[in-house]
Amino acid sequence: MKALAARGDRVRVVDDLSSGYQSNIEGVEGVALSIRDITTPGSCDDLMEGVDAVFHLAASVGNKRTIDNPLRDSEINVMGTLRLLEAARRSGVKKVVVSSSAGIFGELVTMPIAEEHPLEPDTPYGASKLCQEKHALAYAKLYGIDVVCLRYFNIYGVNQRFDEYGNVIPIFAFKMLREEPITIFGDGEQTRDFLNVRDVVQANLRAAEVENASGAYNLGCGDRVSINHLVSLLEEASGLRAMVEHGPERPGDVRHSMAAIDKARSRLGFEPEVDLREGLAEYFAWARTAQSSQSG
Repeated sequence: MKALAARGDRVRVVDDLSSGYQSNIEGVEGVALSIRDITTPGSCDDLMEGVDAVFHLAASVGNKRTIDNPLRDSEINVMGTLRLLEAARRSGVKKVVVSSSAGIFGELVTMPIAEEHPLEPDTPYGASKLCQEKHALAYAKLYGIDVVCLRYFNIYGVNQRFDEYGNVIPIFAFKMLREEPITIFGDGEQTRDFLNVRDVVQANLRAAEVENASGAYNLGCGDRVSINHLVSLLEEASGLRAMVEHGPERPGDVRHSMAAIDKARSRLGFEPEVDLREGLAEYFAWARTAQSSQSG
C-alpha cells in the first residue's frame, strides 16, 4: 500500500480491522480506507469502479486459527475471494494479484518445492487457500482477467502481528523482548523458508506490472533455516538470550519447507534482496518501538 502510494498511485484499502491496525496507514497520502467485511455480499462492488489492479491480501491466516475455526476460515478465504472476484469481473478489472500460500502443498514430497509439486493440504487453511487459488485461476481462464497467485512461504517483517495467530518470528521476537519463554514445537530441526515483507512488496508490484502473467508462483527466498538456528539468529539480531521450552509437534505443521523460485524469477523478474540477518535486525528495531508505544 505504501509502495503504491509512494509512486503516486491512488489506493483504496478494504479491511475489517479484525487483525490489522488503522494506524498502519494513517498519514499516508493517496490512501483511502473503507472498513468492510469482504464476506458481506456487495461489500466491494462500489470500490471496483475505475480500478486498474486489485491486490487481494484479505485472509484468515495460519494453521492454528483455521483449525480452531474452519468454517470461518472458508467463509473468508473462499467465499470472500469469490465475492471479490465477482466484483472485479463485473467492473472490468483486468489484473488481480492473489496472496496464496505454501500451505496448499502439505507435507513435501520433493525439495525445493516447485509449482508442480503435489497439492495435498492437510489443514483447513491449506485447503481453503487451494480452493481460493483454483477459483481465481478459473476466473482468469473464463473471464479474461490476468490473475497472478503468489504462494507465500514464511513471510516476516515490520508491522507484522505478534499474537498467538502470528508467525514464528514475531511471536519469538516479542516474547524475547518481554523476557518470556519461547516454545519450540518438536525438536526444532524442522526448516522454513523465510522471506521479508519488503521482498513480498516488490513481488506484488512486479506481478501487477507484467502482462499476461496469469498463473501460480512460489514466493520464498529459496533457502531454508531450522527453527533452532532461527533462535540463534534472533539472539544475534537482538542481543538477547532466548529462554527456550519444547512442546509436542503440532497438528498440521510440515517438517520441512523451501521454495523453488525459478518461475517467479523468469516470468516476474522477482529476486529476493533482504538477507535474513538484515531483516531480523530491522524487525527488532521496529518491535522495540512498538513495545514501548504499547507500554506507554
